[in-house]
Amino acid sequence: MGSGRKKSGRKAASCKRAVQAIDLFCGVGGLTRGLEKAGIDVRLGVDIDPACEFPYSENNHASFLLKSVADLKAADLAPELDSAPYTLLAGCAPCQPFSTYQQKLGPLDERWHLLGHFGRLAEELDPDFITMENVPNLARQSVFKEFVSKLETLDFHVEYAVVNCAEFGVPQQRNRLVLLASKLGPIELLRTKKKQKTVRDVIGDLPPIEAGEVWESDPLHQASELSDLNLRRIRASVPGGSWRNWKKDLVAECHKRPTGKTYPSVYGRMKWDEPAPTMTTQYFGFGNGRFGHPEQDRAISLREGAILQSFPKGYKFVRSGDPIYRKTIGRLIGNAVPVKLAEAIGKSIVSHIGTHAGSAEKDSVK
Repeated sequence: MGSGRKKSGRKAASCKRAVQAIDLFCGVGGLTRGLEKAGIDVRLGVDIDPACEFPYSENNHASFLLKSVADLKAADLAPELDSAPYTLLAGCAPCQPFSTYQQKLGPLDERWHLLGHFGRLAEELDPDFITMENVPNLARQSVFKEFVSKLETLDFHVEYAVVNCAEFGVPQQRNRLVLLASKLGPIELLRTKKKQKTVRDVIGDLPPIEAGEVWESDPLHQASELSDLNLRRIRASVPGGSWRNWKKDLVAECHKRPTGKTYPSVYGRMKWDEPAPTMTTQYFGFGNGRFGHPEQDRAISLREGAILQSFPKGYKFVRSGDPIYRKTIGRLIGNAVPVKLAEAIGKSIVSHIGTHAGSAEKDSVK
C-alpha cells in the first residue's frame, strides 16, 4: 500500500492550541472539522481511501496521509505531535464489520481487526486522550471490550455511551457509540439540551431541482434519476408514510411477501419538521430508505445529505470540474462522523482539560 502526506492548501491555524490531535480513519474529515471547531489542532488525518484525500485536505488545516492504519507505527505519527501540552488520538474505525446486518454473516471482514490496531497505536503513541465513534452494536463485541480493557491497563479513565446525534444539533436521528478516554481523570461527553434541528431548518432554503437534475451553482446539489414507475411511487408518497399507502399496482412484488412487510421505511419521504432518518451510504436513492424529499418528487441530493450530516454548505468533496460519482460521494458522506457530534466531543475534551487544569492550580496553592 502506497503512502504519502499532502499538506492542506488552507491557511494555517492562526493560534497555538492546547491540544494537538491525529485522526485515524479520517474519511472526508467530519471528525476533524468538528474537533477543529471546538479549538483542537488536528495535525494529521490518516485513511486508506484515495477518494478522501481531496475533501480532507481542502476543507481542513491538517495534513493527509494515505496509509492503512494496520501499517502505521508510532514513528509515523509522533512528529505531528511536537509542541502542545496535550495530545489526542481520535478515529472512527470502519463501522460496517460491526453493523447488525454484517453480524448475521459473521465477523469475517478483515476490517474487524482495525480496532486492535487503534489500541496498539494508543499504547505506542501514549496520548493524553482517546476518542472513538462507531455503531452502537460495537459495544457488544469482544473486540470493543478488549479495546476498553487495553486502554484501562494504560491508565486511561474510559467512558462510553450510545447517543442520538440529534441531541447535539445534527439534523438527523442517528444513534452512535461514543467513547472518551483521559489520563487526567474521569471524563464524560457534555450533554446539553438543544432544540432539535429539522430537515426544514437546514435544507429548506436550497433551490428546487427535479429528479436527474444538477444545480449549476453547486454540482453536488444533484438528484438521482427516477424511472417512470418510481416517479409515480414518489408522487403517491406522503411525508412520514411508506409504500403501504400506495395503490396495489405500485407496490413492489418483494414487499407483497411476508418478509417484505418488515421494511416499511423504504420508498418514503422525510418530514419537514423533524430530524432526518439516519443517512446511510445510499441516501441518494429513493428506494433505499426514507430518503424522498418532503415535497419535491425526487430523492434528496448529495449536498442535502451532506448538510444533514452537519457538514457546512460549502464543504468541497470533489475538485472543480471533476466528475461526480454518486456512489463514491454518497459512501463518503454516509460514512462520515457528523460534524456537530464531533464538535461536541471536542468541546467535552477542552472543558475536561479546563476543569482538571483548574483543580491542579488549586492543589498547588494549597
